[in-house]
Amino acid sequence: MRTIPGDREGRTLSTRKRLAMVLRASRPLITIRSAAEALNLEPDKAAKTLARWAKQGRIKRLRRGIYAPVPLDSLSGETALSNPWVLVPRLFSPGYVGGWSAAEHWHLTEQIFRDVCVFTSRAFRHKREVVDGTPFSLQRTKPNRLFGLTTIWDGSARIPVSDPERTLIDMLDRPSVGGGIRHVDSCLREYLRLPNTDLKKLVRYGDRLGSGAVFKRLGYLIEHAGTGHQEVLKACRTRLTAGTVRIDPALPADRLVTRWRLWVPSAWSGKTP
Repeated sequence: MRTIPGDREGRTLSTRKRLAMVLRASRPLITIRSAAEALNLEPDKAAKTLARWAKQGRIKRLRRGIYAPVPLDSLSGETALSNPWVLVPRLFSPGYVGGWSAAEHWHLTEQIFRDVCVFTSRAFRHKREVVDGTPFSLQRTKPNRLFGLTTIWDGSARIPVSDPERTLIDMLDRPSVGGGIRHVDSCLREYLRLPNTDLKKLVRYGDRLGSGAVFKRLGYLIEHAGTGHQEVLKACRTRLTAGTVRIDPALPADRLVTRWRLWVPSAWSGKTP
């Protein structure tokens, strides 16, 4: 791009054009690679250009080598990202949006959670990270457990999300990622009311995850939901492992339901899970 030496207006116009080229090639996030390709620069020069633009407030640095666009009329430096989920594949891959966040997406709950729940096999230091004002609650998982996922698109961003059955299995395995077992129970009941439930897939995912606690909790909750589903109850009973677990590790539990090898709070009675 040609500019007139000493012409401040010419230099500004040139910067705007170059930034526009980068934004068109980088949506929704800007990386050193996308900037280098858009501007036909070496990566180190592209990195310096992005750092300079970030210092000028034209873009915002989210992580090392990752930037987000800032609207021209923004006075606070807020980015133009409308959906924080677009950060997940860039920052936490391999991984996926799951737990309470996926439950919201699949309309299994009306409860709103501020944090985005993310399962990732990438190493991390802190279980909760705040990026661009959005808190992400991170859950470690193994690469061979990245199954039962579907893809949603936000512009050009490809976002992996656990499907409804995998979402429930994750929450039964770790009630904390479902907002506690009472909320997990509510999500399960909502799922059982859907016309397109796939209970065989639910059992299949439980087998693949390899967690005996999943079937103990699933059997107990379905039984107390009073919705029938005898085939699933039978599948849970045949998969009971030795030993006992608590219905929710975060709750005190002093009553053993021997049928499900499950400890529950003594205050729970009848059909009150």
